[in-house]
Amino acid sequence: MLGSTHGTLTTNSRHARVAACGRPPGPAVHVHGRSAAVEDVDVSGRPLHSTVPDLDRFFRPESVAVIGASDAEGRPNSGITRQLIAWAERVGARLHPVHPSRPAVFGLPCVPSVADLPEPVDLAVLLVRDPLPLVEELASAKVKFAVAFASGFAETGAEGAAAQARLSAAVRRGGLRLLGPNTNLNAFEEFREDLEGPAIALITQSGHQGRPVFTLQELGIRLSHWAPTGNEADLETADFISYFASRPEVGAIAMYVEGLKDGRSFLLAADRAARAKVPVVAVKVGRTETGARTAASHTGKLTGSDTVVDAAMRQFGVIRVDGLDELQDTAALLARARPPRAEGVVVYSISGGTGAHFSDLATAAGLPLPTLSPEKQAELHQWIPGDLSVANPVDNGGHPVGDWRGRKIIDAILADPSVGVLICPITGPFPPMSDKLAQDLVDAAEHTDKLVCVVWGSPVGTEPAYRTTLLGSSRVATFRTFANCITAVRAYLDHHRFTASYRSPFDDAPRTPSPSVRKAQALLRPGERLSEHAAKQLLRAYGIRVPREQLVTSAAAAVRAAGLVGYPVVMKASAPQLAHKTELGLVRLGLTSASQVRDTYRDLTDIARYEGVELDGVLVCQMVERGVEMVVGVTHDSLFGPTVTVGLGGVLVEVLRDTAVRVPPFGEDQARAMLTELRGRALLDGVRGMPPADVDALVEVVLRVQRMALELGDDLAELDVNPLMVLPRGQGAVALDALAVCR
Repeated sequence: MLGSTHGTLTTNSRHARVAACGRPPGPAVHVHGRSAAVEDVDVSGRPLHSTVPDLDRFFRPESVAVIGASDAEGRPNSGITRQLIAWAERVGARLHPVHPSRPAVFGLPCVPSVADLPEPVDLAVLLVRDPLPLVEELASAKVKFAVAFASGFAETGAEGAAAQARLSAAVRRGGLRLLGPNTNLNAFEEFREDLEGPAIALITQSGHQGRPVFTLQELGIRLSHWAPTGNEADLETADFISYFASRPEVGAIAMYVEGLKDGRSFLLAADRAARAKVPVVAVKVGRTETGARTAASHTGKLTGSDTVVDAAMRQFGVIRVDGLDELQDTAALLARARPPRAEGVVVYSISGGTGAHFSDLATAAGLPLPTLSPEKQAELHQWIPGDLSVANPVDNGGHPVGDWRGRKIIDAILADPSVGVLICPITGPFPPMSDKLAQDLVDAAEHTDKLVCVVWGSPVGTEPAYRTTLLGSSRVATFRTFANCITAVRAYLDHHRFTASYRSPFDDAPRTPSPSVRKAQALLRPGERLSEHAAKQLLRAYGIRVPREQLVTSAAAAVRAAGLVGYPVVMKASAPQLAHKTELGLVRLGLTSASQVRDTYRDLTDIARYEGVELDGVLVCQMVERGVEMVVGVTHDSLFGPTVTVGLGGVLVEVLRDTAVRVPPFGEDQARAMLTELRGRALLDGVRGMPPADVDALVEVVLRVQRMALELGDDLAELDVNPLMVLPRGQGAVALDALAVCR
């Protein structure tokens, strides 16, 4: 593995939102382990800065109390107490057992209660069934941190959730910080102190799921911390991300996450890591309905819509992987690899078949495999037979064993300025060739600042070339599978590309309500769906272009409106309850005469009467020439709040499901990135003779809808602009239809 290297809301509404987020916003100020902050919120009242709890005394306390300590033979608490005594000795902490009836535990003097502790303690470990009665005592004793080991809280259902809510409230009142409940003691494991280089900090909501990453120490990968967050009644995943991102020894953060406690807190923590260029790699369960249901029952938290979670992670640079093996390999590479000098990947192998196979998989995954220049190929052919391809992949036909040529080949590849990563897949041991190849790769890696990766495919894994040569090097990233190597290298390149241009969207988030707010709020009807006409007025208030149109209530008025709008026209029935007018035949296009308008008005009102729809009128609208039909919308996610969606629109929007999502706030770069994620992105560039669409206008609409989501998010449950007709370049975009639902 590798070596080191905007305005205000009303006071009441603002404070209500801050309280709902569970923590004060603003730049962190550490006060007795809990962060105070200067108030700084966006126009929606949500915080713009993460708080960073001072967890130094949690992980490295000077004094520890173990409440419920025991040395009785066969009791679970006895084994835990013994573990904590050993840990306290390693970190240099004084440990005080607490038990109401024991004078001593494992030879250490024992006190009967928290009040009898001989000194203030930094950390209390609660080995009791119900930690709630102890919280007030701990607060009175000025204990900074506590760990609640007990289960039986939110993970068990409504009754347990109520008990956890009482525990959370008591912790907030007391001013201490609590880890758990329903957690374990992974934070107090024995970490190897003999390993060097940047470390992995580990966060898990299930202790057992962190074991594969923790055992990386046996392969020479350093771990610095393990935070088992459990039910997160107080301290949560976001707290540990923010803390670890500020630690100089942490090279990467690895997480196993079942549910997020608060969406905004998570985004702010991820933002802090992105600013610090600390990679965050996460397994997040809940991709499927079954996984989401299981996760909720295990941790008692919302998993949130997985589509939104996935988009939010990508938006803030969190690298999401699926398996624990991917988590350990990707985190290890990102923690220890130096930033890339170039993005080109070269595959070097002793077999043409191996090189071709790996190159296929790497290219399909999006890794850039540049063709080496004719000059570089000629240089390589000094040492590689001329009938072998060295364009990339480089096929050496069998790595030289008896002389210096093998090292010359590797050095020549790494010297190419277009090459940032060299990957050598070795599908199985073939000594002495594979032994010499491994040694040459290690030696070359020691003299370059470029990334050298080896895939050792042998299922045995006991070969000296693997166990001693490759794993003994801190400069070579060693993998056991093609897939994990490709996943990790892609994440490595993506992370450094992302952080190189990262600008926090929270810096530019609006703090002052726009003039549009007052106009928009006058149109909203709590708990009701707006008619198309009213929804378009909402868009107009935010500067989003809509067709010329008039709402009429008679055939004669329709004819007059058509004359003012200009033929040809579109006519639509208008009513708040009409979400899908086309299916009922309540939309007519391309009307070119007064007689057609008059007849259509009668047809639409007759159909509505037959369907039992009470109309507020008929819309006579400008006919807009065809462009690319898109959809832009706002929905309300239970975890993250308002979210913005863009995708291919029209009547097939629910069939195509070609959309991208972002969580506000985000900037123009993310709005454009949303478009690149669409499978139908090429339609905007012009296909089959169609001119390129006005992408700039589409991006502007997305940003204006985002502003609406931020300012009206608590009042607007749903907004659907479909279709948004994106006209040819330079001609703008027009919202032809809109649906809005008030909360």
